[in-house]
Amino acid sequence: MTFPEPVLVDRAEQPYVFMRRSVTMDGFAEVADRLPELVGWLTGRGVAIAGAPFFRYNSLDMAGESEVEAGVPVAGGPSLPEPEGDVGVAVLPAGRYATLTHVGHPDRLLEAAAALRAWAGERGLEWDMREVDGVERWGCRIESYRTDPRVEPDLSRWETELAFRLAG
Repeated sequence: MTFPEPVLVDRAEQPYVFMRRSVTMDGFAEVADRLPELVGWLTGRGVAIAGAPFFRYNSLDMAGESEVEAGVPVAGGPSLPEPEGDVGVAVLPAGRYATLTHVGHPDRLLEAAAALRAWAGERGLEWDMREVDGVERWGCRIESYRTDPRVEPDLSRWETELAFRLAG
């Protein structure tokens, strides 16, 4: 499968709310299923959602456990909600990101990520990532789900943006 050409973009800081879990790839639903809960939490507090929900990979270990956040961007300023229970509030860091938009079933996202990494490698770009004991620790690696499954239930038509922050 071929993927669209990645794009380099400069991003500003983005406040967000999240729920964090340590999961294996087989148990990813444990974090993925938190997105509707987060959206409901925000809606119940009248907090404006400022973009597509996403997963942020703080650490990635395909053979073991990864630390992943289910996140929802929110408007900044004095209207930021206070953390509560499992819900945290943080900021995605500003910086230059390599991005790739994948249209298709989410089960192809590993291939899309590999294509993005290969593209960056061919250009000598370095990630904001370090490897420790075989585990990747990312400064910011996100996949944003731009398709609302209530509107488009066909997973083969879903649009997902991968955005990996570059070093420096």
